[in-house]
Order: sequence, then structure tokens, then C-alpha cells
Amino acid sequence: MSLALRIASRYLFSKKSHSAINIISIISVCGVALITAALICTLSVYNGFSSLIDSLLSDIQPEIKILPAEGKTIDGTIEAWDEIAAWDDVAYLTPVIEETALAVYQRQMPVVVKGIPLDYNQGIALDRTLYNGEYLLQDEIVSYAIIGIGVGAKLEAGANFARPIELYAPQRNRRVNLANPAGSFTSQRFFVSATFYTNQTQYDDNVIYIPLDDARTLFDYPTEATSIELCTTPGASTHKVIDRLQQRLGDGYIIQDRLMQNGESYRWIQIEKWITFLILAFILLIATFNIVGSLSMLIVDKQDDIATLRKLGADDRLITRIFMTEGWLISMIGALSGLVVGTLLCWLQQEFGLLQLGNGEANTFIVEAYPVRIEWSDTLIVTAIVLLLGALTAGYPAHILRKKLEKKA
Repeated sequence: MSLALRIASRYLFSKKSHSAINIISIISVCGVALITAALICTLSVYNGFSSLIDSLLSDIQPEIKILPAEGKTIDGTIEAWDEIAAWDDVAYLTPVIEETALAVYQRQMPVVVKGIPLDYNQGIALDRTLYNGEYLLQDEIVSYAIIGIGVGAKLEAGANFARPIELYAPQRNRRVNLANPAGSFTSQRFFVSATFYTNQTQYDDNVIYIPLDDARTLFDYPTEATSIELCTTPGASTHKVIDRLQQRLGDGYIIQDRLMQNGESYRWIQIEKWITFLILAFILLIATFNIVGSLSMLIVDKQDDIATLRKLGADDRLITRIFMTEGWLISMIGALSGLVVGTLLCWLQQEFGLLQLGNGEANTFIVEAYPVRIEWSDTLIVTAIVLLLGALTAGYPAHILRKKLEKKA
């Protein structure tokens, strides 16, 4: 242990001639610890909500989605797709078609029709979201549709679809015939095999899944696709696969992970997260000013010790470093205490759900308690901020002390 650290530790834990110095030091440590714990808990809650959204969408959204950088469609026949599908870290790849159509049953409404292959549930766990019915897109006789539960309600289908629903889409590259407007639309009928429920209104109230081949006929896309979806193998890095795809495909394609596919939802969570972080960091800055007061009073209290140290041969740099180390110790003890308390509270919330959502009422929210997830990158950022602010606030009284010592020399 260095001499500066040994003396600073002695000053921190020993009784001072004025009890107010001890009290201010304790307040400084408690203030830093409290704000550090609050930062850890707050960031972990935002991380928990981000994970919750991701888990809700993982059953209906691909890990990676490839879109055209220009235009609306992708050539689904190029050799690159077969090559990418054979990569070791790619488990499933398929073209899909997403277009708007008019759904007609008892009532009519615009819907997003998504054409998917028959084995789509091998890559995307759509079958896990089914509210009723079974995962079936086609048999030997007819094609089927899987619709959102909100779509069924808006079409006034009741408990079961007694007859097929009709989908209408405008014919591509053709003008509307004013004499016969209905002739300008392509229509198809689908029996409903199941309804799905994700608790996400943008899907439940708008989306209908149909077989990919029927979507090609309905929208007149013989070989094109509106996007390519793929899933990675277990343990594969999504970001590494995206980088590899970008190198293989070039700038003509936009490659998105789930975060990018739901940019608006994630973006607002991240904005709220870091705004809250800045507010708490500002409160932390105010709390660390207690260190300035504590060190300033300690310097006044230890004038005799400073004189003794100088007579024993201590230079101004060593004396200044003692009080700088004192400030660092206060910050470090507060930061470590806050990290332990914050991590413990997050663990208790994860295991026992201490803070409930909706006053404990059943089935009010998707989860009963606030979701939390600790990310070590956030922990490192919080620790760095605490120590940086501690160094800055400890440096000011130490700098003033050094100037006074230089004048006396």
C-alpha cells in the first residue's frame, strides 16, 4: 500500500476533531451509493422492457430481414440466396411477400397479407402464437389463411369462420378500368385454419398469413419477393452474420436485425433510458459536491499534520495526492456499495417480483412484475461516471491546497 493511500485511509476511517467532518464524509458515501444503485436499477428496468418486447416479437419476426435498398421487390431467384442458405450459421432462409389487400367477410377492411412458405414454422415459431385452430396453410384441396385475432373481430367473423374470407388486390402494372372497376382486382378465397395472438396490435389487428404461392398469384409476383427472412443457428452471432451478409450482398440491400425492424419502439425506450441516465448523473454530480465540502473541512482540520509531513520531508505532490486519494476512496466506497445494493435489488426483483405491475391484478399486463435485466456494459459505464465525477470533485480542493503550499514554500 502506498504512503498516500495509507494516510488517506487513516484519515477516512479515523475520528476527526470535528464530528461534522465524519458526518459529511458519511453523507458523501451514502449519496454516491444511493444514486449509483438508482442508476443500476433504472437502466436494468429499461433493459428488461427491451428484452420483453424482443421476446414477444421473436415468435413472429425473423432474426434478420433483408430488404431492397431501392424499389419494392427483390429477385428471389438469384444464386446468392442458395449460397447464403448453405452457410453454417444460417438455419433457415426464405423469401416472403408482404402487401396490402382488402379482406372481405361480414365486413371489409384493409389488411397486410404476408405470403409465407408451408414450412415457415421451422424458422419462425408462428405456431406458438396460435390462439385457436391449428397451423395449416394448405392441404390437398384448398389453401388456408392464419389471421390475427383482431382481424377476425373487425371482420365480425364470430367464434368460427363459417365460409372463406376473400382477399382483393389491385392488378400490377394495369390501370383501373372505370367501366368495370372490379375487373382491375385479383381476388382469392381462403378458409381460416387458425387465429394468432401476440398482444401486439400492429400484428393482431392487421396481418393475415397465406401460402407463398397464393401470394405470388394474388399480387402478381412470379419470382419476386418483398423481403428475405433468415434465422441463425443456435449460438451464432447475429451481428457477425449481418456483417457477412452486407459484404456478400453489397449496398443494394438493407439488412435489419429485430432491433432495426422495430426501430420506433426500441428507439423510444433507448431515448427514455439515456435521458433518465443523464438526469440521475446530474443528481450524482450534485451529490459528489459533498466530497468537496468534506475534503475542504478535512484539509482545514489536518493543518498540523500537513506541517508535520512537510517537516518530515514530504513534498507538495505527496500531500496533494493524500487528499486526492481521500476523495477517490469516498467515491469508490460509494460506487461499490451502490453496485452491490443495485445488483442485489435487481436480483430480488428478478427472482421474487417485489414491484408488481397493475397493483397485483391478474391478467392486466403481459408480465406481473417489472422486468429487469442487468447489462455489465451499463455497470461499467455507471462505475466510470462515478469515479470520474469523484476525481473531478476531489481534484478541486486538492488543487487549491497545492497552490497554498506553493505560496508558503
